[in-house]
Amino acid sequence: MTRVREESAKIGTRAGVIKGLTVTGGVITSAGIVLAATFGVLGVLPLVFLAQLGFAVAFGVLLDTMIVRTILVPAMVHDIGGKVWWPSKLQSK
Repeated sequence: MTRVREESAKIGTRAGVIKGLTVTGGVITSAGIVLAATFGVLGVLPLVFLAQLGFAVAFGVLLDTMIVRTILVPAMVHDIGGKVWWPSKLQSK
């Protein structure tokens, strides 16, 4: 979101969201997949509790990585527009 905010200040909210997601999307998606795979390894352990926990966390991380960060958040920022950055800083008199 920091990159999107920087780009939005220069080129507008819609273009900033697109450019920010284009630049940082691959890195964030890769990190999410690695994290999900790490927790997914717990799913092959013989302990039922750890297997269930590993599956649940891996599924949650994948859901966050693939749906929330790539589709939901950019769509909400696009719909809300410039108001999404409120409050950014206090005004001085």
